Amino acid sequence: MSAMHFLIETLFNLFLMVVLLRFWMQWARVDFYNPLSQAIVKATSFAINPLRKIVPGFGGFDMASLVLAYIVACAKVSVLMMAFGGYWDAAGVALGGLLTALKEAFSLVFWILVIRALLSWVVQGYNPVAAVFEQLTEPLLRPIRKVIPPLGGLDLSIMVVLIGMMFLQRLVMDFLH
Repeated sequence: MSAMHFLIETLFNLFLMVVLLRFWMQWARVDFYNPLSQAIVKATSFAINPLRKIVPGFGGFDMASLVLAYIVACAKVSVLMMAFGGYWDAAGVALGGLLTALKEAFSLVFWILVIRALLSWVVQGYNPVAAVFEQLTEPLLRPIRKVIPPLGGLDLSIMVVLIGMMFLQRLVMDFLH
């Protein structure tokens, strides 16, 4: 039973992260001609393009991507609720979907920052994946660098953002409990 729970949760989380990544890429104005960007767009277009006809953008944000992320999160909660709880609760799904999307957004940002830090140690020259990660994280890191400049070649901005994110995540979870 736990193996099936793991499989369902993993499949939904992976697609949810891809949808959230597409929203983040559009917000950060990542180069959409990059191969990684094209892969993300192709993986999500089948669901986002029809949704765009119903959900317009707002203030330069792709609201269809956010709506799809919420739908996927609610679907995950619903499937897990019915498969392992034997019931379905609309209020539980609505709140659970919101919390799931929020948790996965924090997770996505965390892993992108960690991967960017690791890539900075090993990638030399231009790499399309590293370029996308850099474009995604620069809007988050730039304000920190204005306050804490790199110290002797050591950039602490990623660590500051990670600690801040973990604090925010725990603060939100404490507030909700």
